[in-house]
Amino acid sequence: MAITAALYYFSHLRAPNVQTSKELVVITHNAAGTYYVNGKGEYAGLEYDLVNLFLKDLGEDYRVRFIVADKVSDVVPRLRKGEAHIAAANLSITPARSKKIRFGAPYLNVQQHIAYGSDQNNAPKEINDLIGKHIHVPKGSSYAERLEELRAKNPQFEFQEVENASTDELLEQVNMGFLDYTVADDHVIAILQNYYPNIGKGIAIGDPEQIAWAFPKNGNGWLYQKSLAFFNRISKDGTLKNLVDRYHGHTERLDQLDVSKFLAKTHGTLPKYIPLFKDAQQITDIDWRLIAAISYQESHWDQYNTSPTNVRGMMMLTEETADELGVTDRLDAKQSISGGARYINTLKHQVPEHIPEPDRTWMALAAYNIGFSHLEDARVLATKMGLNPNSWADIKTTLPLLNKAKYYNTAKFGYANGGAPVIFVECIRTYYDILGKYFPAHASIFPSFEFKPTLLRNKQP
Repeated sequence: MAITAALYYFSHLRAPNVQTSKELVVITHNAAGTYYVNGKGEYAGLEYDLVNLFLKDLGEDYRVRFIVADKVSDVVPRLRKGEAHIAAANLSITPARSKKIRFGAPYLNVQQHIAYGSDQNNAPKEINDLIGKHIHVPKGSSYAERLEELRAKNPQFEFQEVENASTDELLEQVNMGFLDYTVADDHVIAILQNYYPNIGKGIAIGDPEQIAWAFPKNGNGWLYQKSLAFFNRISKDGTLKNLVDRYHGHTERLDQLDVSKFLAKTHGTLPKYIPLFKDAQQITDIDWRLIAAISYQESHWDQYNTSPTNVRGMMMLTEETADELGVTDRLDAKQSISGGARYINTLKHQVPEHIPEPDRTWMALAAYNIGFSHLEDARVLATKMGLNPNSWADIKTTLPLLNKAKYYNTAKFGYANGGAPVIFVECIRTYYDILGKYFPAHASIFPSFEFKPTLLRNKQP
C-alpha cells in the first residue's frame, strides 16, 4: 500500500474516479491536531491518522494524495470543484456549509468560545462586552458564521474576517496582546494554551457543534457509504476514542501557571542539560525531548532534588533502582539522566510488544511512576470491564480504580494510588508536545549500540 503526502496548493485538476484510479484525494489544511509536521519531522494530526486508517478499509492497493489548502476558506470551494473526494479539515457541520456540501458521520463534539488574553483581565462576561473590541477570525470559518449570527441580532457588534490568518496565528496575537479576541473550538484552545499560556477560554458562542468529513454533493456514493461504515466501526471498537485521546486527551492537564513556569525553564535551565539528554537518546533511542519532559515532571530539572522518601536527582531514582542501573551518584545529572532513560527502556521492553506506540510508551511511563505490577493490575481490570487493555485511553480510566476497595481487593497486587501515574503521564505528554514545538529533534551522529535491558525490580513512587 503506497501512501504519499504531496502538497498541491493550486492544482485545478479534478480528482480521478477513486474506484478505478485507486487514488483517494483528500483536501485538508495545516492546523494543530488536524494535519501538520510534528517534532520528529513526520506527518501527524487527527485527520491525517483517520484518513490513513480509512485507506486500509478501502484496500491494500489504494493510496492517498493530500491537497493542503493555504487557508480554511479554500477547503469547501475546492471540494465543490471536484479537486478532492473528501475534505478532512476539522470542519464543523453548519447550516451554511450543509447547503453546499455533504457531511459524513460526525466524530467529535466541539463548542466555540471567545479566546482572550488572560493576563489583561479582560475576560468578557456577556456578548455586549465584545462591542467596540477588535475581534478577528479566519475568513470562511465556522467562527465567522457564528459571529455573523450575533451581528444580525446586534448591529453594534463588529468583527473582521482575516483572509490569510489561521486560528493558531490569531490565538498567538491574542496571547501577545496584539488582538483583543478571537474565536476557537474548545479543543483547539486547549491545545494552544500549552504554547500560549496567556490565552483564556471565555464565554461560549452558540450551540455545540460536531466535526465531520465533507464530500461533494454529487460525489461518489460508494466512498460516502464506506466512510459511514468506517466511522461506525472505529466508534464501536474503541479506535476513535484512542485516536482522540492521542491528540486531545492530555491537553487540559496543566494550568496556565504550570505552562508559564515550564516555558521559562526551557530558556533558563534546560539549555544546560540538553547535551546530557541527547547523550541519553544516543544510548536508548528515546527522543531526548521525551526524556527531558520526564525529568521536568520528576524534578523540574533540579539535579539536587530529594524527596522525603529519598528518591533523588534529575530523574528521581530510588537508591535500589540506582544500584541496579550502576548509578553511583544520583545527584550527578549525567548519571541520573542516563540511568533514568535506561530504566524507561527496560520498562518498555516489559510492556507487551503487540501494544502499539505511543500507548506502549505511555504505559511504560505509568509503570515508571507506580510500578509494573500495578500497571498489569489495571490492564487485567480493563479486560474484565470490557475495555481495551492495550489502549492508554482505557488504562487511564482503570488505574484510578485501584484505590477503591471494590477493585483492589480482587487485584493481584492490591491497593495503589492509581490516579498519580495518570497525572504523571498526561503532564509528561503535554511537556513533550511543548518541547516538540520549540526544540528540534536530535539525529544521532553515529549508530547507537543495541540496548539490552536488564530486568529490574519495580520502582515505587
